[in-house]
Amino acid sequence: MGIPFTLLLLISLLCLWVGASDGANVTYDHRSLIIDGQRKLLISASIHYPRSVPGMWRGLIQTAKEGGADAIESYVFWNGHEPTQGNYYFGGRYDLVKFVKTVQQAGMYMILRIGPFVAAEWFYGGIPIWLHYVPGTVFRTDNEPFKYHMQKFTMFIVNLMKKEKLFASQGGPIILAQIENEYGNYEFSYGSGAKPYATWAAKMAVSQNIGVPWIMCQQPDAPDPVINTCNSFYCDQFTPNSPSKPKFWTENWPGWFKTFGSRDPHRPAEDVAFAVARFFQKGGSLNNYYMYHGGTNFDRTNGGPFITTSYDYEAPIDEYGLPRLPKWSHLKELHQAIKLCEKPLLDGETTNLSLGPSLEADVYTDSSGACAAFLANIDDKKDKTVEFQNRTYALPAWSVSILPDCKNVVFNTAKIQSQSSIVEMVPEALLPSASTSENEGLKALKWEVFVEKPGIWGKADFVKNGLIEHINTTKYTTDYLWYTTSIFVDENEEFLKKGDQPTLLVESKGHALHAFVNRQLEGSASGNGLNFAFNFSSPISLKAGENEIALLSMTVGLQNAGAFYESWGAGLTSVKIKGLKAGILDLSASNWTYKIGLEGENLGIYKGQGFNSPKWVSTSDPPKDQPLTWYKAVVDPPSGDEPVGLDMLHMGKGLAWLNGESIGIYFPVKSSEHEDCVKECDYRGKFSPNKCSTGCGEPTQRWYHVPRSWFKPSGNVLVIFEEKGADPTKIKFSKRKTSSICSAVSEDYPSIDLESWNTNRDEDPKDRRAKAHLKCPEHTKIHGVNFASFGNPTGSCGSFSLGSCHDPTATSVVEKVCLNRNECNVELTPEHFSKDLCPGTTKKLTVEVVCR
Repeated sequence: MGIPFTLLLLISLLCLWVGASDGANVTYDHRSLIIDGQRKLLISASIHYPRSVPGMWRGLIQTAKEGGADAIESYVFWNGHEPTQGNYYFGGRYDLVKFVKTVQQAGMYMILRIGPFVAAEWFYGGIPIWLHYVPGTVFRTDNEPFKYHMQKFTMFIVNLMKKEKLFASQGGPIILAQIENEYGNYEFSYGSGAKPYATWAAKMAVSQNIGVPWIMCQQPDAPDPVINTCNSFYCDQFTPNSPSKPKFWTENWPGWFKTFGSRDPHRPAEDVAFAVARFFQKGGSLNNYYMYHGGTNFDRTNGGPFITTSYDYEAPIDEYGLPRLPKWSHLKELHQAIKLCEKPLLDGETTNLSLGPSLEADVYTDSSGACAAFLANIDDKKDKTVEFQNRTYALPAWSVSILPDCKNVVFNTAKIQSQSSIVEMVPEALLPSASTSENEGLKALKWEVFVEKPGIWGKADFVKNGLIEHINTTKYTTDYLWYTTSIFVDENEEFLKKGDQPTLLVESKGHALHAFVNRQLEGSASGNGLNFAFNFSSPISLKAGENEIALLSMTVGLQNAGAFYESWGAGLTSVKIKGLKAGILDLSASNWTYKIGLEGENLGIYKGQGFNSPKWVSTSDPPKDQPLTWYKAVVDPPSGDEPVGLDMLHMGKGLAWLNGESIGIYFPVKSSEHEDCVKECDYRGKFSPNKCSTGCGEPTQRWYHVPRSWFKPSGNVLVIFEEKGADPTKIKFSKRKTSSICSAVSEDYPSIDLESWNTNRDEDPKDRRAKAHLKCPEHTKIHGVNFASFGNPTGSCGSFSLGSCHDPTATSVVEKVCLNRNECNVELTPEHFSKDLCPGTTKKLTVEVVCR
């Protein structure tokens, strides 16, 4: 919906009064956030509303709540809400009010990061591109035009939230708001304009009188009363800039983002849990997972450049909305354990004890005598045994044990007791829509095709001597910009007589290029997530006489962070031809003709009335390996109700839509097979994005999320624009299914029911039994046992192997307890397994079952 700027003043006046009669009083002290007089220990989960769809929001929020989250956190995406100056949009995926109210309906808090700069691997850092072209504007410094528009948008969002009574002070869920984001990372680059800007931003935010505290991430000089917070893989050593402020972790990165052409990063669940436990051990009171559900960069919203369309982030909830096991469940148990310590953690006094080299305990005791302790082994190689309060505890390397009563270990970060899962993408061929079939037995998919003309289509946009900057020309209304010129080749050129080929040499600031000579694709090149610029070199076929050189420059997402990032450019900087008798021909300063975008984009053939454009030509045999080709097919939705991905393994690069909704950029480019990848990740030791990579020599992204809510019962229009040339008949839908679940439990780490556990229980730890808990997805049952071993099996879920010690009855025991049930528990009891097996060995039960 469009909201004129003239309504701003009216909305502001309507929202001046903030009703507080049914609202909460939200303050803070040195220890935590305080809501209505009660200190709060908070687990928060980042879910970005435009990176999913409204049909998913309720389920994502509920899964986060079931995982132990108290709050949902999201940025506000300025360039999605104000795509053109003064015109606002809050519909569809950008319905911010609906999203916040969905959080409220789930009984959860909301942390609203207004920014409005967000970074977030989101195009242009969330700031509208039009603002770059407002005269005199420099982003994120003491610059009047920027501050004017930033304040205007911040006020608009604040007043919208006030109008809907969504701040906690009005009875709503929003307990914290953020202004700016990670400015401290780049503040030094902005010189004398930095400090005044940061101070202004904080004062401007506080003046909005929202009734809840404001925060600034990564801002060591955040002025009172704004709380400065930490963003990192580890924040246990972070200290707020004032003794009156609590210790908040606003971005705990449980995984990492991917870039096209790179490997697939992974962060082990054990290390994430270790980092969280250490944070609370060292006085933290709010931990937010960035991301808890990463989602998808639909509609060219990816940043970077070269950030993938998938923003899965290896988060506890995957891109498709399924819990990622064991990460989600291991962290759920961690949250339960930490919550058992809440009262002494927030109200008690702390004592730090050294238990030996790389060993320490932090003990919290409150006035009532309640006691909680964290025992940490920060050695990244050696398991150790410690004495604490006259008891002995085994601490694996790089782990924390949590003792809510200072006696009993209810959780250790390195010991995963919860189940794992194997999730597969099950292919399903594109089926012609029943509404378009001529008869019921027709199975062949009909295609319609439109082939773009390389170079200038229609009327040229302008002609100019020299090469122009790409982004300033397209303003990101499209990824595509044509640079076209021509050269005359004398018939006496030596290369024509010898049958040789000259070489086209192109230098570009980024991001990608397809080179056409006389309308034939001669080659392609691109940068990557580390180096956007690239050089292109390829032999080309020239003929005697006039030759057209048409170069299609492309963006692959936009820069999202960095000092003065709005001025970072893209596009061609040099074009030369080598191999002529006159030497190297430099075309850089030649007369170039320019065209913005593609003809198909201009006609809108991927949406609405464009589906019926006369440009579409029907065919039963769509062209293959044809560059610059649009394909359209009318299909039925995949069967079932599982999440859906579009399998683009056999395609080159381009864009995809379903029913006019933009799936985004597809680019199944492979990572280098010569990079370092791991088969199994060692969780011990500090994590970095390159520590535990997989996927060497494989496509960075093969599947592209298509939300189920985008499908109609029939007549779904799938449109693909393929840039390089590929085979569209090999495109498939794939359904994301949990095929198997696994559990691996050890007899020396008995299971504890954290939901019913309390510090007043007088329980002998020897009476506890370890048990393997297995639960299939809803509406499925345990169909069979792929693997079961009690002894010393090895491997991981999907690749278990028998060890030297094995109870041959294990499979029959698991079958008896679990078959044809949705969930089951297999206890490690003498009744189930031989206690005399392999004397002196600590045994474990490892199980993999099939769910159907």
